[in-house]
Amino acid sequence: MMKFRKWLLRAILFFFGSSILAVVVLKWVPVYFTPLMFIRIAEQIFDGESPKLSHQWVSIDNMSRNMPQAVIASEDNLFLDHSGFDFAQIKAARKEASKGKRVRGASTISQQTAKNVFLWNGKSYIRKGFEAYFTLFIEFIWGKERIMEVYLNSIEMGKGIYGVEAVAKEHFGTSAANLSKSQAALIAASLPNPIKFNSASPSAYMRRRQHNIMSLMGKTRQWKSR
Repeated sequence: MMKFRKWLLRAILFFFGSSILAVVVLKWVPVYFTPLMFIRIAEQIFDGESPKLSHQWVSIDNMSRNMPQAVIASEDNLFLDHSGFDFAQIKAARKEASKGKRVRGASTISQQTAKNVFLWNGKSYIRKGFEAYFTLFIEFIWGKERIMEVYLNSIEMGKGIYGVEAVAKEHFGTSAANLSKSQAALIAASLPNPIKFNSASPSAYMRRRQHNIMSLMGKTRQWKSR
């Protein structure tokens, strides 16, 4: 029993030490790969498809300001104000779920970034607990600009496409730096499900979301990088 306790203590200390070190290192080092990228490649191979991974890291200084503004308007309009969690949205989502309504996401950009970089997809309480843990650390250690930079570089934006530079090139024939307001809004409109919603070939539903996001972009707090 004593040996098990020592082993457990060492395992806990190793987890905390390595996770904190990873967060600190990734404050400065580009995130070239995420767990989801490897999961998607495995899924493609399993389905008999040729694996695709289109991803190119760019600094936030080389992104159009339209892109962070679009995802704030679409995904998390309090991103610049909260400390990682939107408790009002979490409460609203739980209330709707208790009434039998369709479960909707209430994750902030910070939470999505923590999940994308450090974790796996899923809805278990264990994964959500780890997500909250990493969200607290990246909010404290990275800050908003770095979180947004990593988010826009790592998020899935199409089949085999990750990050704003890759989707800008593949879907619009331009760079992340030159994305227009309408293009950024269209990319943001695809983010609830970028496999189903293709920003290169938008449906009428996506066009409606795009116009709504463009309207909200002027009403939410404006993004300002250093």
